[in-house]
Amino acid sequence: VQLQASGGGVVQAGGSLRLSCAAAGSMFELTDMGWYRQAPGKQREFVADITTRGRINYDAAVKGRFTISRDSGKNTIYLQMDRLKPEDTAVYYCHVDEELGGIRINDYWGQGTQVTVSS
Repeated sequence: VQLQASGGGVVQAGGSLRLSCAAAGSMFELTDMGWYRQAPGKQREFVADITTRGRINYDAAVKGRFTISRDSGKNTIYLQMDRLKPEDTAVYYCHVDEELGGIRINDYWGQGTQVTVSS
């Protein structure tokens, strides 16, 4: 499975960006799909995820500003980021879990896309 993320860029505080992550290749069922981010000098942290049944989780820092969505037919997830803050600056990574028969067999990371929010 290859994950291709796109949509990062530079935006002023208060602005918006939309990230996309498409999964391609031979795969079984992609269940949990989500986004993580890593700021300079910090550990990678959870941002949001969405399951095949549409259950959604957000980190408290982004809840109310970011919206995750999923097109299961295209194996693609999106992250709509509104009211961006300088502290949202990070490399954003998509992540997916692959299952077979209800058992998690693999997980994959995308290459990361840079989001920079200027004050």
